[in-house]
Amino acid sequence: MLFAVHMEVGLPTGMDAAERADLLNREKAYSLDLQRAGEWVSIWRITGRYANLSIFDVASNDRLHEILWNLPLFPYMTVEVTPLAQHPSDKALTLE
Repeated sequence: MLFAVHMEVGLPTGMDAAERADLLNREKAYSLDLQRAGEWVSIWRITGRYANLSIFDVASNDRLHEILWNLPLFPYMTVEVTPLAQHPSDKALTLE
């Protein structure tokens, strides 16, 4: 199942620098593991914001929920999930 997930991060302005660095390192390691496993298909930075648009390919809604809730940055995120379906005009579906 494919999902587009928009994540907006809002870290507290007074967060301890060492705590922030640890949190970001754990987030990066977790996301890289999911990318290597093929569940986090791609991640795109949204220019000018502390936000991203990611594509996930997971077995179920429950699996996506599990992934998102385990993101180290999750407590500081606003998340919007959009289920995706293949479009009939996708060039991959057209025969030439």
